[in-house]
Amino acid sequence: MGFRRRKMSAKTPGELDAMQAAGEIVGRALVEVRDQAKAGMSTADLDAIAESVIRDAGAVPTFLGYGGFPGSICASVNDVIVHGIPGPDTVLKDGDLVSIDCGATLDGWVGDSAWSFGIGELEPDVEKLNQATEFVLHEGLKAMVPGNRLTDVSHALEKATTDAEERFGVELYIVEGFGGHGIGREMHEEPYLANEGRPGRGPEILEGSVLAIEPMLALGTEENETLEDEWTVVTLDGSAASHWEHTVAATASGPRILTPRG
Repeated sequence: MGFRRRKMSAKTPGELDAMQAAGEIVGRALVEVRDQAKAGMSTADLDAIAESVIRDAGAVPTFLGYGGFPGSICASVNDVIVHGIPGPDTVLKDGDLVSIDCGATLDGWVGDSAWSFGIGELEPDVEKLNQATEFVLHEGLKAMVPGNRLTDVSHALEKATTDAEERFGVELYIVEGFGGHGIGREMHEEPYLANEGRPGRGPEILEGSVLAIEPMLALGTEENETLEDEWTVVTLDGSAASHWEHTVAATASGPRILTPRG
C-alpha cells in the first residue's frame, strides 16, 4: 500500500466540536434504533426511526443518496457484514445479530458510527463475536494519538483481535478488503485505514487528525462478496459478522470519541 502524504490532515478544536455535534446525533439515532428494535420489525422500520432522529435534530442523513444508496442507515443482519440496504422484506427475528451503521451531516460536518446488537438472545458464539468486535474497537482506537503513524492504528486493531480470541474464547476473522477512513466535511476522506497491518507506516497522526475506525469481524472466514444490488456485502460461508465504529480524533489528552452514545 502506498501513502502519498507524510502527515494526516488536522481539524481545529472548533471543527472537532462541530464534528462531535454531528456525531452526538448519530449516537442518539443508534441508541433509539437499538432500543426500539424487536422481532417482527423490518429494517425499513429501523431506517425510519434513525431518519426521524437525525432530521428532528436539524441534521441530514449522510447515507441517504450517497453514491445512490437508498437508506438513511445500513442495516446488516447476520451474515451481512456491511452496506445492508434497509427494506420492508428484511424482517427481524429472535436470535438475529443486527449491525447498524449511521451517518449524519450537521452544518457541513459528518459523524459516522456503527454498532451491532442482538434481537433477543444471541447464540453463544455470536454473542462472543459481538463482544469481541466491540472490544477490538475500543482497544484499537487507543492508538489514535498524535505522533503515531496510520498503521499503528491498524496494528493495534489486529493485535486486539488476537487478544480478543483468547479473552472471549472464539476464533475471529478480520474481514478482507474493508476498513476505516478519514472523515470531516466528507464521509470518506483520505487515508484508508486497514484493520490489520505492520506498525510504523503511513502518514503521521497529528493533533486534530480524525479517523472513522471500524473493525469488522466474522466467525468463519475473512472472505466476502458483494451481492447483485452492488451494496450488500456478505460472508462467503454464511457465518455471522459484527461491525463496530466510532469517529475518533487524536488530541493532546488522548483519543476523543466524536460519536458518543450517551
